[in-house]
Amino acid sequence: MIEDIELETLINDIYEYYGFDFGSYSRASLKRRVNRIYQLDGFKNFYEFLSKVRYDPEYYKNMIDEITVNVTEMFRDPAFYKVVRNEILPQLAPKPFIRLWHAGCSTGEEVYSMAIMLREAGLLHKSIIYATDINSKVLETAKKGIFPLRMMKEYSENYRDSGGQEDFSSYYIANYGIAKFNEELAEKMVFSQHNLVSDNSFNEFDFILCRNVLIYFDNNLQKRVINLFDESLSILGFLALGTKETIKYSISTTKYKQLEKEKVWRKIK
Repeated sequence: MIEDIELETLINDIYEYYGFDFGSYSRASLKRRVNRIYQLDGFKNFYEFLSKVRYDPEYYKNMIDEITVNVTEMFRDPAFYKVVRNEILPQLAPKPFIRLWHAGCSTGEEVYSMAIMLREAGLLHKSIIYATDINSKVLETAKKGIFPLRMMKEYSENYRDSGGQEDFSSYYIANYGIAKFNEELAEKMVFSQHNLVSDNSFNEFDFILCRNVLIYFDNNLQKRVINLFDESLSILGFLALGTKETIKYSISTTKYKQLEKEKVWRKIK
């Protein structure tokens, strides 16, 4: 197991050698993930691990991919998607063009969920979803739109619980244990690498989703990211966060009106 002081050494070395800043990540979560890698790769002591990270860029890159991957699923928290379907999309419908940003999109399950909802609302043709993550490996997976077939039963239930009426299996082709989602959905997605810790805003959006990412950051970084979203959100645009996340301590809440029951805020000024 890695000690707290060793974790700090690792954070400093990664910044010094590679310029990647884990300084604002929640220590508990980071320590858990680093320990997992340390044990899986069978290091005898911390210094053996540290020198591997310092002098083997390939190993370092894989380690970053392992640490920054976030677990996700299609139509995660169906009650949230019900609000998107019934309250948010009807308000965005009159717009001539709809820009969405999925920040921290991981392997893309929630991006495809959103594309399905836009299609069912008759809005996909005039929408574009920018899907970003710090982790290049998960973006490669997301771009392919290929997910394990064994997950489809659960995803189909989530879809129905979120108010979906169609036959969910019509959205993908099943083959050899995988489900490949329709190209029509992927055509409206732009995947790219973006680091919420250090990168700036790159567009103005009508709907920003960043669910269950901020929980890995400390308070200062949460503030920075919420302000980045605020800069990137158009007036009357919507911001959706995860169930344990809030904008309350990061920004003047007079600018936002929270939608009932869900972690969704609308920018009112």
